[in-house]
Amino acid sequence: MTDEVPKGTEPETSESLKAFGEVVRAFRRRAGLTQEQFAPPVGYSVPMIASIEQGRRLPSKEFVDRAEEVLDAFGVIRAAAKHLTRKAGLAKWFEGWAELEPLAVTLYTFENRLVPGLLQTPSYARTLFEEQIPAMSDDKISSNLVTRVERASILTERPETIYSFIIEEHALRRQVTAREVMHAQLDHIIELSKRRNIDVQIMPQSRGYHAGLGGPLCLLETEENAWYAYSEGQGTGQLVSDPKVVSILQQRYARMRTQALSVEATVGLMREIRGAL
Repeated sequence: MTDEVPKGTEPETSESLKAFGEVVRAFRRRAGLTQEQFAPPVGYSVPMIASIEQGRRLPSKEFVDRAEEVLDAFGVIRAAAKHLTRKAGLAKWFEGWAELEPLAVTLYTFENRLVPGLLQTPSYARTLFEEQIPAMSDDKISSNLVTRVERASILTERPETIYSFIIEEHALRRQVTAREVMHAQLDHIIELSKRRNIDVQIMPQSRGYHAGLGGPLCLLETEENAWYAYSEGQGTGQLVSDPKVVSILQQRYARMRTQALSVEATVGLMREIRGAL
């Protein structure tokens, strides 16, 4: 697998996002700064700045404030940010977490139902959207698919971010779509796991009790070293910022990493699962 976005699934953007990106680019150039020179004082990576200037990322409030200050933008950047609109394809209850994902320096995910969204191929994700109840329109499926692909781009756009995924074995064995799509999905995960900053571990079926039986969970650390957690159920999602609750979930995730297979053993099992499908 390559890092290229499959044809027909390039991230879409809104006019307000593109306009905001143009404003930031104009003031950056006015200040005589390249993206590489702008990145350190604003506190964000070059790929992140490029994505915002291209209108492919919704900037955080922190980015807006820092860019305004660093570029001495006369309040124009803050004013432009007020007119930003979110892109379609995200559930309302997921938007808060989705806004934090591109800012993560550490991102942990445990999933016991399906392949985690950030690891899904477009073909695998399309099946999930097409089979969802209530049924989605073709336009809604396309919008969701574009957003899913865009979210996943952080895995390659932020090579310094540490990603950890723990997946229940049965979630990989469940053939939710065509055999060839499942093969490509497993190949995709194996390729991603070769990256220095991405660890993928399987929680084996042979493991009885483990610390993740309470359900799926995500943990995230921002560039300001603030930690958040997220859990999701049937049509609901909860963003958690309470340090005490987040600490408990961190402890559970740490235990799961010791209970799951090693990264090396995980690759071997994924190849075994692929051959059995």
